[in-house]
Amino acid sequence: MSGADAQRDPAGSGPTPATAEDLRTMHRQLGRPTRNVVAIAARCPCGEPDVVQTFPRLDDGTPFPTMYYLTCPRAAGAIGTLENSGLMKEMTARIAEDPDLAAAQRRAHEDYLQRRDALAPVPEIAGVSAGGMPDRVKCLHVYAAHALAAGRGVNPLGDEVLDALPSWWERGSCAVEEQ
Repeated sequence: MSGADAQRDPAGSGPTPATAEDLRTMHRQLGRPTRNVVAIAARCPCGEPDVVQTFPRLDDGTPFPTMYYLTCPRAAGAIGTLENSGLMKEMTARIAEDPDLAAAQRRAHEDYLQRRDALAPVPEIAGVSAGGMPDRVKCLHVYAAHALAAGRGVNPLGDEVLDALPSWWERGSCAVEEQ
């Protein structure tokens, strides 16, 4: 194990209700209020929210396929750096070339759909997960958030993203300071 996986407990204890403090922390992390929060799907080792689980339909009725959303600004920044490195293109090529990896990503996609449908079926986005799954990689943030929420071994490319992250949490809280 290396990177974030060595320090985080991706299996965690499952989603937990978001407290008022969690909502304030995520507001600071994201720079805006959160919306449609169902639960905290994963926490950083510092104890603060890392991944929020959102309802698959916005308050106005609009379908919202991204059920797991990464909130930790340090993780998001580090993953943005990975995206800029060309990793998404390389991962997409690997899915196309490796039938075992393609099958594993299909299972990750199905897991995502099953978890989202358990919250609420949304016919308009049936069969559509997030981040390009299962055939391509469009957003490493989604892959990492799914891996953190679901646990190790569910989303292999998400696990790879987590393994590539630096150990920023050793410096303390991951939340941005209030202005």
